[in-house]
This record gives sequence, structure tokens and C-alpha cells, in this order.
Amino acid sequence: MALIVQKYGGSSVADLEHIGHVADLIIKSRQRGDQVVVVVSAMFGETDRLTKLAKHFNPEPDPREAAVLVSTGEQVSMALLAMALMARGQPACSYSGAQIGLRTNDCYHRARILDIDTSRITADLDANKVVVVAGFQGINEHGDITTLGRGGSDITAVALAAALQAKECQIFKDVDGVYTADPRIVPQARLLEHITYDEMVELTSLGAKVIQNRAAEFAGQYQVPLRVLSSLHEGPGTLIEFTQRSLEKPIVSGITYNRNEAKLTILGVPDHPGIASSIIKPISAADIAIDMIIQNAASDGTTDFTFTVHRDEYNLTLDLLHSIANDLQAKIVTGDDKIAKLSIVGGGMHSHSGVANTMFHTLGQAGINIQMISTSEIKVSVVVAEQVLEKGVRLLHSAFGLDHCANNRHDPDLS
Repeated sequence: MALIVQKYGGSSVADLEHIGHVADLIIKSRQRGDQVVVVVSAMFGETDRLTKLAKHFNPEPDPREAAVLVSTGEQVSMALLAMALMARGQPACSYSGAQIGLRTNDCYHRARILDIDTSRITADLDANKVVVVAGFQGINEHGDITTLGRGGSDITAVALAAALQAKECQIFKDVDGVYTADPRIVPQARLLEHITYDEMVELTSLGAKVIQNRAAEFAGQYQVPLRVLSSLHEGPGTLIEFTQRSLEKPIVSGITYNRNEAKLTILGVPDHPGIASSIIKPISAADIAIDMIIQNAASDGTTDFTFTVHRDEYNLTLDLLHSIANDLQAKIVTGDDKIAKLSIVGGGMHSHSGVANTMFHTLGQAGINIQMISTSEIKVSVVVAEQVLEKGVRLLHSAFGLDHCANNRHDPDLS
């Protein structure tokens, strides 16, 4: 008898009808002989509703009380799903994060999991029950409720699968699995049967929203077999594994993007050791995450420094940069919050030369200007104007042979 951890997101438990459908899916898994632990998110839109309530009295509500409030959404889902299962004759029991001893650090909004007590879960499984766990939440050493951040139910599911040594962790979505690109932009996008942990981590960090980035990292760290599949209809989904099964790995596995980008530049900064730290330190102190960075030295003893941040942080960062420019006697500060990051990801890239050139040539031929570039062993990212982003996604998808009408192992001209 195999143990499976299943996670259902907000759209899968959006209302009572959807919850009943999820209960039917779980019973099918039980009929196949699997033991099942289920992790649920709050009903669709509920977390946003609760967050809005939390800000009614104070735009910056107390973190502890906000965590107590928003965690209730998952508890509603878990109890309703357990009731739906029992109404169908399937014994079930629901638990909050605190009830299963999911211990975290003291951060209330992006807590990290330290330990899970699986004793109550295993006892219920031995009694042939389905265990339903509220995702997104835990408890710290003081007994306070904590939350794991947006998409935290994915993290709960992967952590439980690791702790219980589950055969597989299944993330149910309203899509069939992981695609080579966003099907809303690229109709020719193909469903991937397999993808590696490294590729999935890159895709999620670069904008793909199929699963939570920290969950993908956690799955890779503990080598939890992770499958993304649809809650709407049956299908194999996409299996995320440690290695690529095919001997002929595709050069590029997927194209992804992130619209939530903004670019800032400080021009004419005196070029001397430590200048980068002088610029970055005040921004980091404001808890603003910097992504891509370019520094160019000029012949007149000055340097230009360009970087990207999340678009929500643009105005604050721009104000900080003006202050930094005054302190450093820089010449000009400029910014642009109408940019986007476009990326190609693939485990096969490291063994093929010319991948970046194919990307740059394809975009250049279409008149798409590249403003910044960032690379790693399995990805190349560029910053482009947001207005040409979707065109760039479609062109690159075709250039790397990812369209569903193309040969699955077609190699583009990488000379």
C-alpha cells in the first residue's frame, strides 16, 4: 500500500461543489489502494478577503494577529473536506498545522518549517482514515500560529511527503501540469511529461506560477517525487524528478517570464572599491530584494550601476536611490517600471554552445531590444520592454523547437 500526499489549491476547493469533487478524487485514490494525506488551501479568494479585513483597523496589522486571522481560511477548507469524505462513507480526520505539531521559526508571514510530528497522522492512516491537513500554517516555539507565505500550502504538502516518506506528492491544479510556456500566450505550448528539480526551481523563481518556489526547492533538497496534475480531469500531469529520463535531453525545457519587474539606474558614480556596497546596502536595509545587476565603468573615473527590483518596490527604491545619489555625488538617477524579464530554462543548455546567441539573434531579428542579461548553467534571462514580452515568448518558443507541432527533440541552429 503506497502513501500519497495530495495538495488541492484554492480553485480546487472554491465552493462546496468543488470540495465534493475533490472528495470523489480522493476516494478514487483510496480505491486504488493508496493511503492518502491531503493538504488544502483556503477557498478561492478567502485569503485575500481575510487580509483585507486585517487591514481595516491598521494598514500594517500586528503580524501575530494577522497570522491568526488568515490561517482560518485553510481550517474551513480542511473541515469541510473531511465532512464531505465522511458523508461519502470514507473515514477522515482534519488537523490544523498546530495540531500535527508542524513547528516553524518565529516569522509570522514567511515562516520556515523546522519539524513535523507525524504520530497522529500515521495513527489515523493505520486506522484507514484519510488525513486532511490545513496548509500554509504552523506553530512556533511559543505556541503562536505562523504562516508560510503565499503558496505555502505547497510547502506544507512537500514537507509532509518528506516527513512521511511518501511515494509521491501530488499537486492538483486547474491546469494539466507544467507546460513549455504559458498556454495563454503560446497556444502551441506542450505539456511536459518530466522535468528536473533544478529546471523547476529556475522556472518558478523566474515567474512560472505552477508551484511555489520554496516548495520546488524543498522537493529537490529531500528528493520528494513531485507531480503536478489537473483536478478537473484525469491525466498523467508532469513528474518533477532528480534527473531527466531521456538520454536526449531537450536543450531548452521551457520559456517563462515575469512582468513584476522594474529597472533603476544610477549614473556617474565615482568608481572606487566598495561603491557597489554603498548603493546596495541602504536598499537591502529597507528589505528590498535586488535581482539582476549590471555595473559599467567609464573612462572618466565614474561607473554606472543598473539593477532590477519587484515592481511593487519601485517607488520606494527610486526615492532611496535619489538619496544615495546625493550622498555619492552621482550625476543622474533614472528608472523604468514598464519592463519584464524573459527567460529560457533547460538542463541541456550547459552542454550546448550557442544557446544564448540563438536567443539574442531571435529577439534581435524581431526588433526586440535587450536591456539586461543574466545567465546560469541552466537559464538565460533578459530584460525587455513589457510591451514586446508576449511576442518574445512566442518567438523563443518556436526558435527552440518547443511548439507542439515540432519534433519533441528538434535542435535549433545553435552555431
